[in-house]
Amino acid sequence: MLRRAAIKPALPTVVLKEFRGYASGYSTEHKEPSRPVVKTEIPGPKSKALFKEMDAIQQCGSVQLFTDFEKSAGNYIADADGNILLDTYTQISSLPLGYNHPKLLTAFQNDSDIRALVNRPALGVFPAVDWPSKLRDVLLSVAPEGLTQVMTMMCGACSNENAYKAAFIRYAINKRGGATTFTEEEMKSALENKPPGAPNLSIMSFKAPLLQGAFHGRTFGSLATTRSKAIHKLDFPSFDWPVAMFPHYRYPLEEFKCENEQEDKKCLAYVCELFEAWQQKSPIAGVVIEPIQSEGGDNHASPEFFQELQKICAANGAALILDEVQTGCGPTGKMWCHEHFNLPCPPDMVTFSKKMLTGGYYAKPLYKPPQAFRIFNTWMGDPSKLTMLDTVLKVIKTDKLLDLVQESGRVLKCGLHDLECEFPNIINSVRGRGTFLSFDVSSAALRDKIIATLKKNGVLGGTCGNAAIRLRPSLIFAPKHAEIYLDILRKTLQELNQGAKC
Repeated sequence: MLRRAAIKPALPTVVLKEFRGYASGYSTEHKEPSRPVVKTEIPGPKSKALFKEMDAIQQCGSVQLFTDFEKSAGNYIADADGNILLDTYTQISSLPLGYNHPKLLTAFQNDSDIRALVNRPALGVFPAVDWPSKLRDVLLSVAPEGLTQVMTMMCGACSNENAYKAAFIRYAINKRGGATTFTEEEMKSALENKPPGAPNLSIMSFKAPLLQGAFHGRTFGSLATTRSKAIHKLDFPSFDWPVAMFPHYRYPLEEFKCENEQEDKKCLAYVCELFEAWQQKSPIAGVVIEPIQSEGGDNHASPEFFQELQKICAANGAALILDEVQTGCGPTGKMWCHEHFNLPCPPDMVTFSKKMLTGGYYAKPLYKPPQAFRIFNTWMGDPSKLTMLDTVLKVIKTDKLLDLVQESGRVLKCGLHDLECEFPNIINSVRGRGTFLSFDVSSAALRDKIIATLKKNGVLGGTCGNAAIRLRPSLIFAPKHAEIYLDILRKTLQELNQGAKC
């Protein structure tokens, strides 16, 4: 029997008042629906026709459906065939305020913001007069504590890529005894892709059991640290860089405390071994790690694991780079997921994108390159994205969205645990923080059936790892949306359970 109704947490009065009429702020044409509406199979005939049209132009085998953004609103996505789905995947975890939020629809009312959008400056060479204040007032206003430098980029992959470069620059300076100038030999050999100008240095990343693991992007440097799916890497030459083991926990956590502590120790010991083994071959200049290993299966590690990892990095002179592309901007109930870890000092760099709407990385002053053009490209981000991010951050604050994420997350997680008890043969290992949640399914094939049936029943969801289903809703996902999701998931599991018995 479900326990959710009995123990469902109540919203605090201030939060309840804030979110009682959430959708009322939408205009008539963008008012959030009250429930999913499914009219056709998904994808329907219009989406299939559009797929055929697009397939003649480019490879589009990854396309699930075509979105009607005019009819999408709040937590609901509309498709070309008139289906309206509760979206718990939100453009791969990238919509902080859902679809067509009224504040974002009116974000570009200021002439200077429109000119920034139209003129699209090369920010590394010709930034607008208000660019320094925008960096300070928008991006640095939510910077992780102790990280006073920020470099803007276009996406998560190039954010990680350039954070790696910053780690290499600092490591090389330290090896030169602090010198920031170059010898003639270094300059000549760099153009030939040879040492000493192009030194043999590496970035450590992490994998999980069964060949799943980290995801840090698909550009060449970041791809060398991505280890979640073979399709991302096949046929591409890559760097031979070290890979450590990400902890693989047993759930429920409270029942396997000792086993999981031993797992932490084993993985940390292996990190130490890699630092020693690679010292002569290709010294490790940086360690990149996700606070929650997302694409690889929503794998979690304890605060103690991250605290010890930070100490190991510091002892070896390597930068600790936290990839918060997916976990940043509030989905775990804090602005940055690593805030849950009580690190003794700030990480060296934190990369971001997705819900932040722009890419980039925060860094300690130590990682500011001493010369121009070391971290550089034509656009280095897009000032119009900071206009949107400014709006998002104001809504997060005024609407107390981090409180909402925590409350909705409690309802979701509680309900998922109930379903885990009701359908132990199907789902297990419920885990996560805030609404950044997931659970495992007994097989990959059954996981895919659940996702397909959820869609048929009105919910758009996402998968990760070998057999996990992940939730990546917007920050405006309220307890009422959690209840709808849980009801539809229960209906879906009942259907599949009955089908298996038949």
